[in-house]
Amino acid sequence: MFDTFFQLPLFSSIIVALAASKYILLFIGTFTEGPLVMMGSGFLLHLGQVEFWPAYLAMVAGDFVADLAWYWIGYFAARSAIERFGHWVGVTPRSIEHMELLFKKYDTKILTISKLTMGFGTGTATLLAAGMLRIPFARYATVNLLAGFAWTLFLMTLGYFFGNLYALIPWSYRVAVMFMTLVLFFFGLRAFSRYVARMVD
Repeated sequence: MFDTFFQLPLFSSIIVALAASKYILLFIGTFTEGPLVMMGSGFLLHLGQVEFWPAYLAMVAGDFVADLAWYWIGYFAARSAIERFGHWVGVTPRSIEHMELLFKKYDTKILTISKLTMGFGTGTATLLAAGMLRIPFARYATVNLLAGFAWTLFLMTLGYFFGNLYALIPWSYRVAVMFMTLVLFFFGLRAFSRYVARMVD
C-alpha cells in the first residue's frame, strides 16, 4: 500500500517541489529558530542533502532580513506597543531600558556580541532598542551582516561535525539520538535565555 502511494505522480511532484525549495525553506526557517535551522543545515550538508553555498547564503540572508525587520519595528513602533506586546517575544520594558543605557556607550560592541551569542535572553530587545535609539542604520546593518556570516558558519560547522558522530551511532539508535539531541539543545537554549533574561531584569 505504502509503496504504491510513494509511486503516485502527486507524491513524486511533492518530493521534487520540496527538493527545489529547500533553500527557500532554510531562508524562512531562520526567522523563527535560526540556530536550530543553521545546525540542522550543517547536518544535512554532511548527509549530502544540501549544497554549502546556497544553504549558507540563504540562511545568512534570512537571518539578516529578520534583523532588519526588528530594527524597523523598533524604529517606528511606539514604546507603548513594546510595553503591550513585547512580552510575547520575551521583551520587557526593563530589558529595553537596560539595552538603552548600554547602547549609549557600547552600541557596536553590543550588536556584535549579541549576534555572536544569539543574544541570549536579550536578543530581540537588543535589536528593538537599536531601532528605538536610532542607531545609524548603515552601522547596524554592517555589524549584523558581518557577524551573521561568522555565526552562521560556526553553527553549520557544529551541525556538520555532529553528522560525523551520528555516523558512528548504530542504525537502530540514530533517530532516537538525533531527536534527544535536538530536544536537549532546544530546551537548554531556552533555559539559558530565561536565566540571562532574569539577570538583565
